[in-house]
Order: sequence, then structure tokens, then C-alpha cells
Amino acid sequence: MIRFRRFVSAMLALIIAFTMTACGSSNKGSTPEEDEDPLAYLNGQFRVGMECAYAPNNWQEATATETNVPIFNVPGAYAEGFDVQWAKIIADHLGLELVVIKMDWDGLIEALNKGQIDAIIAGMMDTAERRQSINFSSAYHETQYGMMVNAGSPFENAVSIQDFSGASVLGQKDTALDTVIDQINGVNHLPGVSSVPDMVARLQQGTCDALVINMENAPGYIATNPNFVAISFEEGNGFELPAKGACVGIRKTDDYLLSLVNEALATVDQAERDAMWDTAVENQPV
Repeated sequence: MIRFRRFVSAMLALIIAFTMTACGSSNKGSTPEEDEDPLAYLNGQFRVGMECAYAPNNWQEATATETNVPIFNVPGAYAEGFDVQWAKIIADHLGLELVVIKMDWDGLIEALNKGQIDAIIAGMMDTAERRQSINFSSAYHETQYGMMVNAGSPFENAVSIQDFSGASVLGQKDTALDTVIDQINGVNHLPGVSSVPDMVARLQQGTCDALVINMENAPGYIATNPNFVAISFEEGNGFELPAKGACVGIRKTDDYLLSLVNEALATVDQAERDAMWDTAVENQPV
């Protein structure tokens, strides 16, 4: 009988203890996981990769200003441009310190997936091939593709991309600037080069007949190279693009970060976006 009473007493004590613990948890109002900062793994920084060589989207400067940002891996250099201003807006929205890291274009996606950077903000287009490796935000800038030739070129008066049949056409490798060239029947599709400055140099040297370009970048190219002529095409005569324009690249595991990036992009209306772009075009190096 005594043993039975002791057993009952022990059970009552356990029940009371369990009830008090449960009450304590409900008073807290959230689980420990909910109290944690979901961006804590970023360690207070938003590390963004870009080429710093794709004006007016992004370029490198030697002097600090009120609007540029130090390049983390290039001492004494600063990143400026349209993409940089977007990176600042997103970092501010996240409450994180912006860190810009200069990288070659063809290494950006690998660096993102290896955790060397947290986002790609480099005028990158959302394509089906890239989406196999990473996710993309909504577009922060829309684009239109055209062609660039030297003045006096036999292709200067082209009105359709098909007028470039037989031409030697160059683009930037691993981008749509290169892949869309195959939409031209009978084209001599030259092997893509690593950067837009490389493309421009080849056209200057006359080793190609034409470049595929983002038409919104044309004024900057022509300001530096007055002999260049930009050619745009009416709808139906131009390139079919895989996406509308530039997006932020984010790791597939970072769904919450992606949602916050899209929130940040949505805070900027079209008038502000246009003003940001116009400022970048005006201030780009010549």
C-alpha cells in the first residue's frame, strides 16, 4: 500500500512538472527557432558578386565618392554603376553591410553556390539553363538587344537580324549576347569572349563584323568609340530573348533571402529606376 501511494505521488509530481513546463512554453509565445535571426548565417554582410567591368551596370573607379562602394578584393578600388546602387538598396533593406566582390563573369554562379558570395547583381538575365543552378529575383531592369558595327560597314543599314547572314558576329560567352546569334540564318558565329570590353576591342580591331549588345548600353559604347553605329530592330525583326532583363541571382537554398530581395526591388517605382539608370549612363567612364 505504501509503495502504491509513493507511486501515485511520483506520478502526480511528474504531471505537475510537465504542466508547468508546458505553461512556461506557451507564455514565451514562440519557439527558439522563431526567435533566431533567419539571416544570421550571413554574419551581418551581404556579399555581392559582379564584374566591375560592364558599364553602365557596373564599373571600377580609383577614387571614393558618396555613391560608390569599396571593392573587397581589389584594394584601393571602388565599384560604381546601376547594379551597385541596387545592391545598396537591397543591403539597406536587409539591414546588412554591403560587400562588393569583383569576379569574372563565368565564375559568378559557381562562387554563389560555393558560398563565396550571397548574390549576383551583375545585369544577369534569368534563363532556363541558369535556373537549373540558381534562383532569380523579379527583373530590376528590362533590356532590348541590338547590334553594333563600325561606320561604313556593309551591315550598317540592316533592318533585320537576318540581314547579318554571312557576317562574323561576336557575343559574350555564357550569356544570351552569345546564344542569340544562332537566330541569324547563315551567320558566322564567332567564339564568345569573356567580357564586353573584349567584345568592343575586337570590333575596334576589325576582327568581327558586328557585336550583339544591350541597346540601352549603346550610348556609352558610342561615347567611347565614335566610329561605332548601333542598330536596333522593330518587333519581329530582332532577337527573341529568353527573359525580359536583369535579375538578382540567389542560391536555391535561400528562399527567405530571395523573398526579401524581391521586397526590396518592389520599393523602387519605375520613375526611380529610370532615374537611376540615367544617372549611371551619365556617369559611366568614357
